[in-house]
Amino acid sequence: MLFNSVEFVVFLGGVFALYWLVFSRDLWWRNLFLWAASYLFYGWWDWRYLLLLAATSSIDFWVALQLGRIEDPRRRRRILMLSLAGNLGVLATFKYFDFFTGSLESALAGLGVDATMLRLHLVLPVGLSFYTFQALSYTIDVYRRELEPSRDPVRFFAFVSFFPQLVAGPIERARNLLPQFGRVAPFDADLARDGGRQMLWGFFKKMVVADNAARIADAVFNGYADRSGAELVVGAVFFAFQIYGDFSGYSDIAMGTAKLFGFRLSLNFRYPYFSRDIAEFWRRWHISLTTWFRDYVYIPLGGSRTGRGQSARNVLIVFLLSGLWHGANWTYVIWGALNGLFFLPLLLRGQNRRHLAPVASGQWLPSAGDLARMLLTFAAVTLTWVFFRSASVGDALEYLGGMLRAGAWSHLPAKAVINSWGLTGALVGVMLAVEWVQREREHGLDLAGVPMALRWGVYQALVVAFFLFAVFEGEGFIYFQF
Repeated sequence: MLFNSVEFVVFLGGVFALYWLVFSRDLWWRNLFLWAASYLFYGWWDWRYLLLLAATSSIDFWVALQLGRIEDPRRRRRILMLSLAGNLGVLATFKYFDFFTGSLESALAGLGVDATMLRLHLVLPVGLSFYTFQALSYTIDVYRRELEPSRDPVRFFAFVSFFPQLVAGPIERARNLLPQFGRVAPFDADLARDGGRQMLWGFFKKMVVADNAARIADAVFNGYADRSGAELVVGAVFFAFQIYGDFSGYSDIAMGTAKLFGFRLSLNFRYPYFSRDIAEFWRRWHISLTTWFRDYVYIPLGGSRTGRGQSARNVLIVFLLSGLWHGANWTYVIWGALNGLFFLPLLLRGQNRRHLAPVASGQWLPSAGDLARMLLTFAAVTLTWVFFRSASVGDALEYLGGMLRAGAWSHLPAKAVINSWGLTGALVGVMLAVEWVQREREHGLDLAGVPMALRWGVYQALVVAFFLFAVFEGEGFIYFQF
């Protein structure tokens, strides 16, 4: 069930009404209802996905209970391994089995060995990487004694399957979200209104900006061999805005939807294209995944406490794993490796934390130096997105090579093509302008303290933009495939 579909609007309206009118007073029934609604939402794609979700949730619930009562360190480690093996085993089977066997087959063929490897051809369940990482963080935190295990299965299953963030995050930590299922919070009208505004902004970024940018990016990437250098650059730039509008738009819709029910999800994006270096970009992009790898991979490996050489190794491991997390394709691994290589000079010079505050804080415009750094960072990120978007490493290299080939810049695209760029570029410009003004607030329509007349003017402008420019074909979200 896509957020940008009529089915979701009907579903959300019904769940919202029943939640507050029927199940608002009793905590157990409230959580049971959210659990059932979330399973309905997830099972809308394929009811068989629910079997996997229920199985992994059951294992992690039981594992945490055992970790809470067992004191022997060796037994606790063995119990934790059951959760690790269950969650990572599911990921390895459904997402990576065919990738690794295919890669091994190709490697053997390169050595002259003709081998046919087993393929499972399994369909990847929607959101598998997200909810397995969320459940893993719970059992690891219980193992570390940083969190008490939940003894209420209804509460725990509702936490794991909470529908606003189930299929594309944020990857919630139990210490943030699980306690919110343990209290009967009254309806908060102000929070719900803010949630509605955040949802509206998310839909604008997805349906007006991202889906229009996708049409240009898809046309260029699908026919890159016949495109001029200018078209290839423009295609990569529009994909950069497509994936941002698509994924951050989803996150805004998820956070806004959760607020309708009195829940606060973790912030997943903090205006990343206003970053002044790659380190700042990764503190602002897909924050829940970045911090997950920091806390459960980077720091356990030694973090930055073990000397620069080992710190550099740890950073590269994290970025390679982050690339692999995104998909079973070498394009994602190279995308992660490039980001890691861009990050390393900052780490080795001790400059990876020099930009912690928002750019041009308290000012209308950035300095010339900050503007140059933002543009350079955006260019580096956009280059890596070419690998992320391409079907193969060869396609990505040919795409980048096409920008430099002889005669690639000898002619301009047709006027009609340039005009289509202009309209979509204007929509991107509106998004960037709003987020620049709002860059020190939670989201683009965080309008607390703004005069009512101006607020309603913004809402009306967005409604007009939807009617004129939104794509209503129900385009899927990019990160659903991960």
